[in-house]
Amino acid sequence: MATIMYTRTDEAPLLATYSFLPIVKAFCAPAGVDVKLRDISLAGRILALFGEYLRDDQRIEDALASLGELAKSPEANIIKLPNVSASMPQLQAAIAELQAKGYAVPDYPENPATDAEASIKARYDAVKGSAVNPVLREGNSDRRAPLAVKNYARSHPHSMGSWASDSKTNVATMGHDDFRTNEQSVICPADGTLTVRFVGASGTTELKRIKVLAGEVVDATVLDVAKLDAFLADAIARAKAADVLFSVHLKATMMKVSDPIIFGHVVRAFLPQTFATYGVQLNAVGLNGNNGLGAILAGLGELADGDAIKASIEAELAAGPRLAMVNSERGITNLHVPSDVIVDASMPAMIRTSGHMWGPDGREDDTLAVIPDSSYAGVYQAVIDDCREHGAFDPKTMGSVPNVGLMAQKAEEYGSHDKTFEMTADGVVQVVDDAGTVVMEHQVHAGDIWRACQTKDAPIQDWVKLAVTRARLSGTPVIFWLDPERAHDRNIAALVTKYLADHDTTGLDITIASPVEACKTSVTRIRQGLDTIGATGNVLRDYNTDLFPILELGTSAKMLSVVPLMNGGGLFETGAGGSAPKHVQQLVEENYLRWDSLGEFLALAASLEHLAQTEDNPKAAVLAAALDKATGRLLEDGKSPARRVGQIDNRGSHFYEALYWAQELAAQTQDADLAATFAPIAAELSEKAATIDAELLAVQGKPADIGGYYSPDEAKVSAIMRASATFNAVIDALG
Repeated sequence: MATIMYTRTDEAPLLATYSFLPIVKAFCAPAGVDVKLRDISLAGRILALFGEYLRDDQRIEDALASLGELAKSPEANIIKLPNVSASMPQLQAAIAELQAKGYAVPDYPENPATDAEASIKARYDAVKGSAVNPVLREGNSDRRAPLAVKNYARSHPHSMGSWASDSKTNVATMGHDDFRTNEQSVICPADGTLTVRFVGASGTTELKRIKVLAGEVVDATVLDVAKLDAFLADAIARAKAADVLFSVHLKATMMKVSDPIIFGHVVRAFLPQTFATYGVQLNAVGLNGNNGLGAILAGLGELADGDAIKASIEAELAAGPRLAMVNSERGITNLHVPSDVIVDASMPAMIRTSGHMWGPDGREDDTLAVIPDSSYAGVYQAVIDDCREHGAFDPKTMGSVPNVGLMAQKAEEYGSHDKTFEMTADGVVQVVDDAGTVVMEHQVHAGDIWRACQTKDAPIQDWVKLAVTRARLSGTPVIFWLDPERAHDRNIAALVTKYLADHDTTGLDITIASPVEACKTSVTRIRQGLDTIGATGNVLRDYNTDLFPILELGTSAKMLSVVPLMNGGGLFETGAGGSAPKHVQQLVEENYLRWDSLGEFLALAASLEHLAQTEDNPKAAVLAAALDKATGRLLEDGKSPARRVGQIDNRGSHFYEALYWAQELAAQTQDADLAATFAPIAAELSEKAATIDAELLAVQGKPADIGGYYSPDEAKVSAIMRASATFNAVIDALG
């Protein structure tokens, strides 16, 4: 039986899975397709890594590792939902929740004193940040808005805030002494090992050995934290002088080593007197700002000078520029939790909302968006400048920026975690080849952040091939977003030019431009209603596939995200999960789930299409075609989740997707067996639609106990998410 692997993840996507997966299993079974669930949630990954601490009945497989191996095979067919890329506060919260549920996983040792504690810390650190995607992404990314979604967005445009020509919103970035400007890059001439070593006053210390392949691009760079601190002080003063909100935008989840450190510098820059007076005391208990202002405030009760420190913090917050807020009503600022403000979600939302963020008074206002490293900050400034000059984009007429992203095999910065170091002393970091030749080196000072990245040659070739393929199939121009002022991008641009010659590009419009110029060109074409494919590196893939879809569609969750795996399999991703925590909060408070499963619908159809081809299963092709039609009807009939109690939510949208899917299967003529199977299902669901609607609406408006956030109770969540006994009976009878 052909198999699809469906992933159990976190937060709102996990809750939605309890409702949607029974439908998927039931509908796929008559086509000879088995759908299996694999747990790659944060809690599941923790339990898988610490099996020796658990009872036999608590141990689970390392599903991420097994899926990672599967992703390297031609048989792979994986549907991957958004998961938590855990920050340190999230990791600690998940550990505490599991312990409270009777799982004897160890505490996270902040400062390991033994080899055993060091091993525990290393295992937990492997769970932090972007621990899932690099394992599964054995291919490059093809993300675009499906035609049905694009047509719906044009006929039902989402709201866009108007832009003022005198808007004071801007991006502040270093522009020197940062990762972008200090970057060095080499192309490895042969297979071998590069050794990273630190040379200081006390001698030479080996930091890391990096295995490399012939043709691999390896980069090294450093961020000067003294210059960072000076930049942050200037940015804070600039926001105060301009009377705009101060906001910082990082990626503390994916960049799980470097960005929490940078976040800590921001917190300390905002509270210089507090740390000058109490810094020794705060640092001694780990309250250095890296885990956010919220962690500091939460830990003050344990300190002798806690009240005085709190008063000092409050005084400095009052004296500084107004902080952008995550939640004005609850007093949660932009600096409270590193994972609360993620650049690829926060910047597009700000641009969509007139260039505004929420202030302490609960009102919107212009903001100074601080993005310390300048590698990609200019892209956001280019969009802001365009909106200031031309006004907000019009979803009814705007074009698209589909993306072909280089991400396979931990490409670029998103694979740098194990090669990132916060320097403990002044000296030189060198990268040395097998012959002992220093191929890259940087002068560093204590506290500086040094990192190395790798990009293998085979993924680069595959990326170029995918870009050419998409250009040919769509008839759309392609721009490779590569910065001639970055050492890495210069090497990549040379390889792109080399590998383009291997393909027939006759009649295709394929160019290379810096990210800023590529963005300006794409935005100009967007306003003309034209599409432009962006072929980008891994980070810009992440940023752009939030930025442009949020402006164009209102959300990035409505993008079709296909990863053609390099060995012939398929990975089908279901959109972004940035809003997932808020949706969980709403469900718990009033039993209403706003999560839109459109991404799951799109990914499932693409997965079935892939399976139909690779497994020679025509029934799967019929399922896919019917599902696509059902999704189009769902959009046109307005059966996506609304926003408030008393309206359709995620569970209701699943019912209507099932109803329309059954009706389309019953009506199709390609497969008589499937038509006969689903005709009575379609009739019964249609006949009982009013009853099912009523049952799903009846449960709304009251608190819902899901029995945990990271490890919710299976029975409780299933009962909540399968709230219609009538609907369940029909689906279960089919399954």
